[in-house]
Amino acid sequence: MRPIDLPQATAPADYVVIGAGSAGCALAYRLTEAGRSVTLIEFGGSDVGPFIQMPGALSYPMNMPRYDWGFASQPEPNLNGRRLATPRGKVIGGSSSINGMVFVRGNPEDFEHWAASGATGWDFASVLPYFKRMETWHGEPASDLRGSDGPLHVTRGKRKNPLFNTFIEAGRQAGWPYTPDYNGASQEGFGPMEATIWKGRRWSAANAYLRPALKTGRLTLVRALARRVLFDGRRAIGVELERKGRVEVALAGREVVVAASSINTPKILMQSGIGPAAHLAEHGISVLVDRPGVGENLQDHLEIYMQYKSLKPVTLYSYYNLLGKSRVGVEWLLQKTGLGASNQFESCGFIRSSDAVRYPDIQYHFLPLAVRYDGKSAAKGHGFQAHVGPMRSKSRGTVRLASPDPSAAPEIRFNYMSHADDWAEFRACVRHTRRIFDQPAFAEYRGEEIQPGAGVQTDAQIDAFIREHAESAYHPCGSARMGAADDPMAVVDPELRVIGAEGLRVADSSIFPRITNGNLNAPSIMTGEKAADHILGRVAAPEIERPSQDHAAE
Repeated sequence: MRPIDLPQATAPADYVVIGAGSAGCALAYRLTEAGRSVTLIEFGGSDVGPFIQMPGALSYPMNMPRYDWGFASQPEPNLNGRRLATPRGKVIGGSSSINGMVFVRGNPEDFEHWAASGATGWDFASVLPYFKRMETWHGEPASDLRGSDGPLHVTRGKRKNPLFNTFIEAGRQAGWPYTPDYNGASQEGFGPMEATIWKGRRWSAANAYLRPALKTGRLTLVRALARRVLFDGRRAIGVELERKGRVEVALAGREVVVAASSINTPKILMQSGIGPAAHLAEHGISVLVDRPGVGENLQDHLEIYMQYKSLKPVTLYSYYNLLGKSRVGVEWLLQKTGLGASNQFESCGFIRSSDAVRYPDIQYHFLPLAVRYDGKSAAKGHGFQAHVGPMRSKSRGTVRLASPDPSAAPEIRFNYMSHADDWAEFRACVRHTRRIFDQPAFAEYRGEEIQPGAGVQTDAQIDAFIREHAESAYHPCGSARMGAADDPMAVVDPELRVIGAEGLRVADSSIFPRITNGNLNAPSIMTGEKAADHILGRVAAPEIERPSQDHAAE
């Protein structure tokens, strides 16, 4: 169907981008910076307000229907049939406006794996220029592996709470190294955590990229639901959208780029006739391109919270009441300082589950409070916790259409813990974490173990705890993976072009062949940066021959 036959067809921009999230904002900025015109479609609303802009309020926006799509998995058979929340940003800035603001590039070996999997030109040396270009790093000392003049500010918390450095020291006492910069020469070890926070505010993709792009005058931001991509033959020529109850069309003079998240991107592709033919036929959707990989390869990080009571009243529990939260909020509103100016993830660790593992496969976020990530419940009294989970689960899931209605949520099945190795890796997480907290550094603070609890010791007991208490770290990816053009399960080629279509690309975390080590915001933004250069035909030269070396066993 040609868009000229539909109502409210706009004058074409050079590019139409679906999704003003982490990658979409970066992509739009670089395209407009290069003189191209862009129509950016975003269903969510404004990111203005303290719930998003105040880092300390991070537990609120991801649980607010105003800012979150409200997705949940189908019942997970290996997690006692629980439906796990799958927050995705429905707001300007996408998930960068509701996430925990943690900044992790991933391990260099992640990108070597990408390249070996058919994503030619996405090895670490090839993505490093984009990681550097996107950031202004405020750490010390200066490093030629870090950027100094990019739009995304990356900072470190002040670690005023004594528990932050205690966690780092405990990791060292347990036998792991101190790593001064896990985004630099070596990821493995314990050290300060980095965040997209600048001058006390969340420095989202909207603040870093979207607002500068709007100032160019070449970006049109359209608040609407993207229903499907429109084609002339197999060439994408625009996007059908719904705005205020009316169907409209945004025309693309050159290309359409889908950057709608690892959940909504495969959904939009399938709504547009690109996906597994039999599945599309079930929903009465005409097949344009039969790509069985669309919606496959879905991955995520699971984690558990290892919690302990604190013997000293040094935790954030003192502020976990109405008066305390009010004081924190007022200080932030007036000065952009204090506890509200931090996400409270200020120290971390990356370790290997065993000496047989080549590079880190376990990540720690330390928090000086015993509380759920969603903020709904806190342990009574002072406590602290580590979020810990394996980084490279072999379990794979799917995103499928639940209905041909473009406004309907898709069916999300992660198939968490469906591989035997996942259980062994999680047991290692529990035992390594106990060893860390048992170190002398924690002696003056460590009270009894709140959870899993001292009575949880055997493999069977640990497994039962995981089934009931493991939670998503909110890092879904991989559902439209990148690979060689002749790979039948790949969805996009290394230029991010949708295989079998023309004038259509994907640029978000759905293209990841395999999940990276750590939080996904940084590699998602990098994807948007690199996608822009592929579109503009100016891909940066690789910077180094080999990735930096971790403390790896050979």
